[in-house]
Amino acid sequence: MTLDEKLSAVRTSLAERDGVLVAFSGGVDSAVVATLARDALGDDAVACTARSETLPEAELGDAKRVADEIGIRHELVEFSELDNPDFVTNDGERCYHCRTMRLGKMYERAQELGIDTVCDGTNASDPGEGHRPGLRAVEELEVFSPLLAHDITKDEVREIADRYDLSVADKPSMACLSSRIPTGLEVTEEKLSRVEKAERVLRTWGFTQFRVRDHDGLARIEVSEEELDDALDPEFVRAARDHLSDLGFDHVTLDLHGYQTGSVSPANEAYDEEPLVADVFAEDYPTRK
Repeated sequence: MTLDEKLSAVRTSLAERDGVLVAFSGGVDSAVVATLARDALGDDAVACTARSETLPEAELGDAKRVADEIGIRHELVEFSELDNPDFVTNDGERCYHCRTMRLGKMYERAQELGIDTVCDGTNASDPGEGHRPGLRAVEELEVFSPLLAHDITKDEVREIADRYDLSVADKPSMACLSSRIPTGLEVTEEKLSRVEKAERVLRTWGFTQFRVRDHDGLARIEVSEEELDDALDPEFVRAARDHLSDLGFDHVTLDLHGYQTGSVSPANEAYDEEPLVADVFAEDYPTRK
């Protein structure tokens, strides 16, 4: 099936519904779904962003801007993952607990608006990308994933975004802030806040694909392979070291593996054969109490 045929099928499947609420992060996947929903349903399509401690303010700003760019109505819901002890514990099912709460709030808002269908941006490439417990929540809550249902891959999502001239067509993936905290270490508001502030430094310096992982007081900076040279610039090194130390990190490191998705989660193939940084330095480096 060609991409044009897939797009036609998505629009048809959306148009058959009385209305849809799109779980909207402002990333390329949800932006494409929101755009197609707007095409198919007009004002009966609504985008909804969930605001919580794990969403960086910069991402919330982007979501508002992109919704306006698409021309779709934009709703906000608020909740706190930190109210759920299963999430705070940060075991291998953290994303499942988070997605369940987040989508639950989406359904509440959809019900208030008289909308039966909640959509998300899961695409056909997602199920094959390692440990993804959040997808189980999508299935259990019967969220409609039009990109997945019609076999639209990540590369095709970006092609669609290009066709619609969406500003997020080339935007790197951005997981929630809790993904920076290794599995097994408790998620706290303090850690989420300092990670957000730490990543603001990298964004200010022009990095595009990056993470700051918080290993209980040890900051592990990941940047894309193409940006490693920039991360070794002495001026940036000094700025990152000084600013992150001021935020409360005991040690600031650069990961020479570069940026890798899920590098602190279980079942990550790239790290199966070697321990995480937190384990490497466990005997030599103090941890924060």
